[in-house]
Amino acid sequence: MNLKLYGKDPLKMFEDVFNERLTPFISSMGSMIAPTFKVDISEDEKAIFLSADIPGVKKEDVKVTMEDNVISICAERTQEEDEKNKNYHRVERSWGSLSRSFTLGDNVDSENIKASYDNGVLKIVVAKKEPEEKKSKEIAVE
Repeated sequence: MNLKLYGKDPLKMFEDVFNERLTPFISSMGSMIAPTFKVDISEDEKAIFLSADIPGVKKEDVKVTMEDNVISICAERTQEEDEKNKNYHRVERSWGSLSRSFTLGDNVDSENIKASYDNGVLKIVVAKKEPEEKKSKEIAVE
C-alpha cells in the first residue's frame, strides 16, 4: 500500500529531511561529544594494514595495544594558544583523549605487529597467520 500526501510519499519526505538536515547535525554533535580520528583499514593475504590520521599529536602521546584480537589506538591531544597584545594577554588550553578499537579476527599474529608514526599519520601492519583449528569436545549431559 502506497501512502500519498499531496502527491508525495510521506516516508520519502521524512527520509529526505533526515538525510539533508538531521544527519549532518547529528554527525557534528557526535564529533563534539566523542572526538575521534579517521582510520583506513585494508588487507592482503599476508597482513592487515591500518592507517590513522592523528594530526597535532606527538609520537610519545600515541599508544597502540592488542588484546584478544582487538587492536586499540589511544592518543592524548594537548593544545595551547598564547596571544599577547598591548592591552591584554590571552592563553587558551585544550586537551582530550582519542581512541578507536577494532576486532581483527582469529588469524592475526599478535606477536608480529609493527607501528610507525610520521607527520600525524600512524601506520600499523598486523601480520596474518593460519587460524588455529578449534577443537570440539562433547559434553556429557547428566
